[in-house]
Amino acid sequence: MQPALAREQMIEQQVRAWEVLDARVLGMLRQVPRERFVPAGQRFMAYADAEVPLPMGQHMLRPSVVGRLLQALKPAAGMRVLEVGTGSGFVAACLRAAGARVRTLELLEELAALAARNLSDFGMSDVEVVNADGLTAESGERYHAIAVTGSLPVYDPRFERSLEIGGRLFVVTGEAPVMEARLIRRISETAWATDSLFETVIDPLVNAPQPARFRF
Repeated sequence: MQPALAREQMIEQQVRAWEVLDARVLGMLRQVPRERFVPAGQRFMAYADAEVPLPMGQHMLRPSVVGRLLQALKPAAGMRVLEVGTGSGFVAACLRAAGARVRTLELLEELAALAARNLSDFGMSDVEVVNADGLTAESGERYHAIAVTGSLPVYDPRFERSLEIGGRLFVVTGEAPVMEARLIRRISETAWATDSLFETVIDPLVNAPQPARFRF
């Protein structure tokens, strides 16, 4: 199947079917060829609604989850956006396609290099790819939107504190077999609102704190 046709089927049969109806989001997914961000040996899976394997035991988010993430964050031109967990660079590319200024953190050096190469090859070398642990990196900067693309078994409020007032955070919390995707909005210097979006299962962030385990 031709990539353009496969991409359109992905958008119509997977992403739109999962309640992603924002035309701007669908346009981002049309603009960024997913196969450009999939490892060569996995490109037959580029448009499947599946987590595509990446080096170092990591995975790309399913297209439907990416669509819901983008719809929740509403990226737009001029926004400062932080991504935690770069992977192959696909989500960062979609955020940049919206016109946002994107900074993305990737702990695993091999993946950071892969993402930087993918983004540069796609003409998005202005995306800032940083080889750093998002759970410890503190820049003091605030963002209009933050996408955490690995799950947090235990919720960490550090990301919500990095939002501008009115900013939006997408994060997945909990452990398999059921995790919860949340949208967190900063409404003042001291207050945030949380909406539950959907249930899913994704890879946890490397080094994410684990819940205390009961011991006899």
